[in-house]
Amino acid sequence: MTDDARVKGLAELLEQDLMGKYGPLISNDDLRQALGFASNDAFRQALARKTMPIPVFPLPNRRGKYALVKDVATWLSRQREAAAAQMK
Repeated sequence: MTDDARVKGLAELLEQDLMGKYGPLISNDDLRQALGFASNDAFRQALARKTMPIPVFPLPNRRGKYALVKDVATWLSRQREAAAAQMK
C-alpha cells in the first residue's frame, strides 16, 4: 500500500468518525482539541499569526471559528503518516 493510499484510507475513517460526532463542521473547543492546541490562547495565537494548519473561517451571525471535518481528518492523517515515516 502506498503512502497516499494509507493517508487517504485513514482520512476517510477519521472523517466518518468526526462526521458522526460533529456533522460537516467542527468549531470552537472541539476544533481546538482536534488540532492539538493545548489552550484557547494557543489556538487564538495561531489564528492571529495565520499559522493554522487548515482553513479556518467564521460564519455569518455565528460565534467562533469553523473548519470542515474533511480538512481536519486529512490533516490528521498526514501528520500521522509523517510521524510514521520518521520512525522508519
